[in-house]
Parts: sequence; C-alpha cells; structure tokens
Amino acid sequence: MQTTPKRTTGWVVMETLRGYGIDTVFGIPGTHNLEFYRPLGALGIRPVTARHEQGAGYGSDGWSLQTGLPGVVVTTSGPGLLNALSAAGTAYCESRPMILIAPGPAIGAEFADVGTLHETKDQLSAASAIVEWGRRVTSADEAVTAIHDAFELFATTRPRPVYIEVPLDVLEQETELAAAATAPRSFAPAPTADAALIAQAATLLTAAQRPAILAGGGSRRASAALRALAERIGAPVVTTLNAKGVLDEHHPLSVGSALRLAAGRSVAQDADVLLIVGSKLGEAELWVSELAATGKVIRIDLLESQITKNHRADIGLVGDAAATLTALTAALGEGEPRDLAGAVGAVSQARAAVRAESLELSESNTRLAEVIAAALPEDAIVTTDSSQIAYWGLLNTLRVSTPNSTPYMATYATLGYGLPAALGARIAAPERPAFTVLGDGALMFSMNEFITVVEQREDVTVIVVDNGGYAEIKQNELDAGIAPVGVDLVQPNWSAVADAFGGTGRRATTASELSDAVTAAVAAGGLQLIHIDQATFDVAQGE
Repeated sequence: MQTTPKRTTGWVVMETLRGYGIDTVFGIPGTHNLEFYRPLGALGIRPVTARHEQGAGYGSDGWSLQTGLPGVVVTTSGPGLLNALSAAGTAYCESRPMILIAPGPAIGAEFADVGTLHETKDQLSAASAIVEWGRRVTSADEAVTAIHDAFELFATTRPRPVYIEVPLDVLEQETELAAAATAPRSFAPAPTADAALIAQAATLLTAAQRPAILAGGGSRRASAALRALAERIGAPVVTTLNAKGVLDEHHPLSVGSALRLAAGRSVAQDADVLLIVGSKLGEAELWVSELAATGKVIRIDLLESQITKNHRADIGLVGDAAATLTALTAALGEGEPRDLAGAVGAVSQARAAVRAESLELSESNTRLAEVIAAALPEDAIVTTDSSQIAYWGLLNTLRVSTPNSTPYMATYATLGYGLPAALGARIAAPERPAFTVLGDGALMFSMNEFITVVEQREDVTVIVVDNGGYAEIKQNELDAGIAPVGVDLVQPNWSAVADAFGGTGRRATTASELSDAVTAAVAAGGLQLIHIDQATFDVAQGE
C-alpha cells in the first residue's frame, strides 16, 4: 500500500527536521501521532520503533552523540510522552541536544477532564519541568518556528532538550505553508571569549610551571584545539566521564577520565594554573563536594552563569570551547612548545596511581574491566549503564581515542540506558562495532529492546556482568546497618533469553573465553549477548 501524501502540520514539522540533517527518529506510533509518521518514507527518515518510549529516548541520545545532531523522539500523547521524560531528564543533566515531539489535546480541550483517550492533566507542564523549554504551538507556522528555535539553541548555547507539543487538531490540519519556511536556517556562531581576558589567561599559562587542563562535556567538539593547547604548554589533561576521549587516552599527556579518583583529581588540584573547559564541576563527576584547586583557575564555558559554578575562577572566558581554545593558543605566540618530558612523567605516575586506587576501591570490578577492555575491538563504541562494572571498573580502565566513544550519563545515573543507546550509536556509526557493558540489574530495565536490535537488523553485542542484583545498593544497606532487602535478584538464563529474542547468547568464564566470544560476536553480527557470572569468572591475567 502506498502512503497518501497529505501536507499536514505533522508533515512540515518532519520536513523541517529533515532539512537540518535528521534522517532517523525514535519513538512508537500511536493513535494520536500518526501525522508525524505519514511523511517519513517520502522524506527518507528512518523510524526506529522502540518497545518503550524510555528506550526511544536513550536510543536517540546514543545516535545524537555520534552524529552531533539532536536526537528526535516522537511519542503519542499522555503515557507515551511521560514514559520518555526520563530520557529527557538525562539529556538535560548531561547537556545534550534532544527534541521531543508529541500531540496534545485539541485547542479548547485543555484541562477538560472528560475522559478522552490518553487524557493527562497538564502534559505540557510535566515536560516543561524537565526540559530547557517546552512549547505548545497553535499553527503549522508556529510548529516549524519551534523547530528552528531548537536548532538555534543547540548551535549557539548550552545544548539541552526541548519539547514541542502540537494540538491534535493542528497536527492533522493541512497547510499551505511555503517550502521556504521549512528550509534550514543559518545561525550566528557561538562567541569567542573577550580578547583582553584571553591575553590575561595566556600570560598566566606562559608563566605556569605546572599547568593542567580539566576537560568537561563542553569540550567534546574541541578535541583538536584542546590537544594543540595541551601540547603547546605541556599540560596533563584529566577529563570528566562526559569528556572521555576528548584527548586521545593513548596520548602521553592524557590522564584519562579519572576525575572521580583522588589520584586523578590531584593532577588538577595541584596545578599552579588550572584550565577548566566546559565543566560545572558537579559532585556526580567529582565524587567529592568540591575540586579545591590550589593554583590559579581559568574557566571556559558557553554560559557566564557557569564560570563560577561550584568553584572560583580567577579568569572567566565566556565563549565556544573550540574557538576560545584556538584563540588562547594563538595568544601564546610563536614560542617553542614546552618540553613535555616532565609532564609526561607526571602523567605516567598519575595513571599508575589511578590504577592502584581503582584496585583498592574495587579490585574485582577493576580486574574484570581490564579483561573486558583487552577483549574489545580498538574502535568500538562502548555504552554503559549506572552499573558497578562501569563506574568502578570500565570507565577507569578502558582507553578510547575519540570523544563520545563511551556514551554514559554520569550525573543523571539512570538505569536502562546502555542497550538502547548502543543501538542508536550503531545506527549512527555503522562502521564501528557497538557494545554495551552493564550489570544484570541495569539490563533488566531495557531488555525489551533486544527485539528492537533484531528488528532493526543492527549489530549490537551486550556484555552483561551478573553480580546477583543491585550489589551497590546492597552494600549501601549494609553500611547503613540495614539487613539486605530487595537487592538480591533472581537471574534468568541470560544466554537463553538472547536466543529467545532471535540473537545469540554465550557465556564466558575466563579471559580467553571472553576474547573468543567477543571475536565471534563481532563476526556473527546481529544481537549478541555474552554472560559473565562475576562470582565465578577467572580474572587471572598478566600484570
């Protein structure tokens, strides 16, 4: 059957998105949102139907991190939208672009309380409380304008999710809106910081004896500029988890994403001049209440409101990270780059101290993570979840060469993120192997998306580390003097579950078996699952 073309408000919304490069949307078709789906085939937009709207949101986030475009989530009204709000909360906390689109009650039917399908007291307010802004439009022109405004937000300031609500009657209306109205717009680039302040910062960095750089999520599009400056001034670079890989973690100046460990933090704290790029220095990234840097502090951020957030700044540079870093390097002049030998030695010592501290904090997760990291393909995208194997292990040990190679959500710390995010990442970057490494408790939140991987004919390998339930919370209970309750979880036969969904399940009990299983999974493609029972897995390997 051929879809009947019908230029409705839903059609022009999708046409506008396509003009900005959006070729994939995530969501679930519903009775009220069909006009968003009508034009997808004609416009060449791929629909990814998740099995829960939360999975659609996390899938769009994984896709967004690889493309640099906003993830687009299309839900139906009421429960569909509300199901997706956890993903919107994630995007807000981690400063990532996302557009949620849903139908709303017809104009004049707001707050009617008459028992219509999906009736919700005030879904606009519910969404608006989570996102950067929410908007209820009243015409096709307003709907298209909202899309343009969203892209302007993403291009010029801190990227965060937005919600656009189209009343059902407006959504279904045909429109004569000119094609020119849906064409993408150009936006003024984000600013570079004040030249006088850049000169002051350059003077500080030139005189520094122990400079260091702390890179946060706001530096993810500034890899080349950050590397150039680090090499110019001989500065070790330590990153937050959201900036992991912004400097190739094999680079001799990279300490890695070790800010959560005292050995990593000390690189920043002990610097006589510390440059902080695009980080609010929140407790979730630090694992302590304050960084407490002892030297002079230079901060770069798109927003002036962030310049002194959670820490003082002796010099605040408000501007785009890449442009400001480039200008700062230029302001240093043509002098010879600083000898890197001392900094490289300090970085090597810091890396060793980070590993020792990680082993002390959780030897089992650190050693298992080292085995997993050694088995993974070098160019893999590895999503994770709020699981011990991630934050106690893999994120400390795995070295990646490019930003966004380890999609994660350090601040929101949700469960259920890893699997759909890996699918979204694979769709966006089909040339790279896609993995998710997560705990059994986390996987239970989104295992319904196994079938989405199969249906989409994508290659995703799941490594599930089974520690018997919610081990972190169990320890929290014990530390609080509470006998474990609600945390020891019955486990399914994980390999059989993958088989039942149309994938292939395997078990690994040694490093050698894991390496073989990963190789076989990548070669076979499709949905692959490797089950590791952490209690019995043999982590023995050469030091």
